[in-house]
Amino acid sequence: CFLMVGLFVFTGGWSCSFVKLNLACTLACLNFDLFFVLVDECNEVTDYAIARRIVDLHSRQEESVEREYTLEEIRRYIAFAKKFKPKITRESQEYMVEEYKKLRQRDANAMSKASWRITVRQLESLIRLSEAMAKMVCDEKVTVAHVKEAFRLLSKSIIRVETPDINLDEDQNTTQDADADMETEEGENLRITFEEYKKVSNMLILHMREFEEKSREGAGEGALKKQELVDWYLQHIEDDIGGEQEMIAKKLVTEKVLERLVKVDNVLLEIDGGDEEDPWLVVHPNYIIE
Repeated sequence: CFLMVGLFVFTGGWSCSFVKLNLACTLACLNFDLFFVLVDECNEVTDYAIARRIVDLHSRQEESVEREYTLEEIRRYIAFAKKFKPKITRESQEYMVEEYKKLRQRDANAMSKASWRITVRQLESLIRLSEAMAKMVCDEKVTVAHVKEAFRLLSKSIIRVETPDINLDEDQNTTQDADADMETEEGENLRITFEEYKKVSNMLILHMREFEEKSREGAGEGALKKQELVDWYLQHIEDDIGGEQEMIAKKLVTEKVLERLVKVDNVLLEIDGGDEEDPWLVVHPNYIIE
């Protein structure tokens, strides 16, 4: 069963504290498995992308909406998927337990400044979401892959009081407490603030989307190489760069951001045809700029 509820902040502005202090809703509303907060912040890149999309929808209307399936096909698919009762495998059970332990440990160590505590409720949510993932692909077993995707969704929905800095040298998306804005020394990880990460990534993604749109109009491929994206970004901010050392630092950060968008956030996809050091990249077709 899927239920979407929209709530507005009764004070008129979001306060980075507990969810229940911002929303005038019953306790039942706070017991959903996934809870996302969309904060309407002023951001030039995001505002441009949203405005362009809305204008495009009104100007081209039906042409701008691509429908892969009819409403009747979707209804038949949902009805068929509901008939599956997937069983959780032993490997999936063990993986669930380990991931839940990590969440609890992170919460206990104050590594994750979330607006609620991690309890057994999150474990129950993980189980339900994993089963839903298996149903979605009409699988009779809940595999580790289903649990991983459910855990990713659950982790994204844990609302944080303040967003931690991004460790660009991490292979997995774990939460870190950091004081440095952008500094790297020998033996230390490269970290930038979450705001800086979103700014860089949104600029790159928006540029890629515009390039893909132009390529479709001209029957082109629509993909860009990693180094082409790095060069474009450095050219775009060259007026803000003070010297050679800062240029080298910005180049490293941009390369790391692209790697994270591919390997951790799954926002960008590598396609065949490029080499390992300079792959061809495209934006995931389902990604929406936040």
